[in-house]
Amino acid sequence: MKRVAILTGGGDCPGLNAVIRAVVRRALAFHYEVVGVREGWRGFVDQNYVKLTMDSVSGILHTGGTILGTSRTNPFKDRERLQRFLQNIEDCDLVGIIAVGGEDTLGVAAKLSKMHIPVVGVPKTIDNDLPGTDFTFGFDTAVTIATEAIDRLHTTAESHNRVMVVEVMGRHAGWIATFAGMAGGADYILIPEEPFNIDDICKVIKKRHHRGKYFSIIVVSEGATMRTKGRKDKGLILSSKGTDEFGHVRLGGIGTVLGQEIERRTGYETRVTVLGHIQRGGSPTAHDRVLATRYGILAMECVRKGKFGRMVALQGHEIVDIPIASISNKIKTVDKGIYNLAKVFFS
Repeated sequence: MKRVAILTGGGDCPGLNAVIRAVVRRALAFHYEVVGVREGWRGFVDQNYVKLTMDSVSGILHTGGTILGTSRTNPFKDRERLQRFLQNIEDCDLVGIIAVGGEDTLGVAAKLSKMHIPVVGVPKTIDNDLPGTDFTFGFDTAVTIATEAIDRLHTTAESHNRVMVVEVMGRHAGWIATFAGMAGGADYILIPEEPFNIDDICKVIKKRHHRGKYFSIIVVSEGATMRTKGRKDKGLILSSKGTDEFGHVRLGGIGTVLGQEIERRTGYETRVTVLGHIQRGGSPTAHDRVLATRYGILAMECVRKGKFGRMVALQGHEIVDIPIASISNKIKTVDKGIYNLAKVFFS
């Protein structure tokens, strides 16, 4: 019997289980055996596998997280690990590997494809910053969660005449901040694509107070950077000095820095809410369940047709497959037209 493997790598994301379910059900319908690789690429290093059946994926469509577990493992980090990794893949005797993940997981998949290992990629990131696809699953859920939080903070902000700063995820791109900020009626939205000037924000807040609006909502991406007039960009705010196996720093804290500066410069009471991993957790929205399911089905179809070195993607209303190498080392930033629409309300 032909064997196909599936793994989930990087940060967890609402919709991962929907992809797994779709791949397994489609594969079993065509008499493939499905191997679940636990904890992302680390599963191949440690030979940590599980057989996936209809029972394995029953009832997981609406659940968050991933039944396979995940990790940020880079098998190319050292020679010894890489040799063990490649040998274990060969020993599995697979007709294809379906890798579900973001830029790092798919970066590994692209390298494997160049080595003629049969890989198909499925794009996953709540940040929606992967090129080649209009949307990634998990993004809609994260925006929905962030919007609900902003809605709730509005009532507290208005009741206490406070400035509320809401820090959301978004390392390199401000898609979550832009969409949630617009949907939640934020008074200012700060994203990584445009370093912000604290004086401009304070002017808007003071202007609102002068016309009788004694509260403000500021939404900021974790990767946003602050600068003041005549000074250089202060750079990313880090929550720790360490890096993961792909060399990424851990972000966090821009909301706190921003809140302190706003209160100091304006004199208005300011509070900070960091949504953090709340955006990742819980049940995916209907949109993300459907998108993830469509991705999983086409990914398995790519395996059946021998279309390897491809990534499934949403373009318009269609699910297509594109070269996985075409997205390597690229980031999809927020469309300027969309952000300019948000700016209309920064006053």
